[in-house]
Amino acid sequence: MKQALIVDDDIHIRKLVITYAENEGFKCVEAENGHQAAELASRTDFDIIILDVMMPDTDGFTALAEIRKISQAPVIMLTARSEEYDKLCGFDRGADDYVSKPFSPKELMARVNAVLKRAQVNRSGILSFGRLIIREMSRIVTIDGETVNLTPKEFDLLLKLAKNERMVLTREQLINSVWGYDYLGDMRTVDTHIKALREHLGECRDLIRTVWGVGYKFEYRE
Repeated sequence: MKQALIVDDDIHIRKLVITYAENEGFKCVEAENGHQAAELASRTDFDIIILDVMMPDTDGFTALAEIRKISQAPVIMLTARSEEYDKLCGFDRGADDYVSKPFSPKELMARVNAVLKRAQVNRSGILSFGRLIIREMSRIVTIDGETVNLTPKEFDLLLKLAKNERMVLTREQLINSVWGYDYLGDMRTVDTHIKALREHLGECRDLIRTVWGVGYKFEYRE
């Protein structure tokens, strides 16, 4: 049976989420603060963690940072704030998705299932984003089953962005990852390769988003 950790200082929200999660076949464990969440994650291999951001003592961001030291379980964060900074902060610490309060329990469960599906696919070396499929081991990209011809650097860029979905990556981070730390060329080569990559992706080009003044991020919305 799949196991879920539900973390929120509001007992009513915990019970609501648990009711819906149990209907989806999860065995649920609950925690009322971030410290308890990190402790439970250190002792149990959860399939999914639903983690509130705004909690007393140890907040969700701090708890997530501690959890990521010991667990790679998918984490969906609940937040009453929708500012992009908060979301970027969570994604930077390893969150897999966000749901804003007040939320629909049915939507939350749909996101849980989507995150779990992506996690399972990622372990197989195949990343699926609707029409776009990336096969890491064979270095093949397809859209609607048709192969997309990419250069090695374009593939590496796409893979780096896709494996860090929703996380903003700076040009420097992309240079270091794709070209290497000893690269001495112009940082703008990233922009040139992103432009070419988008052209090759055609109707899927909008999966790669520009974050002005910072860099790029890959974002798929079902």
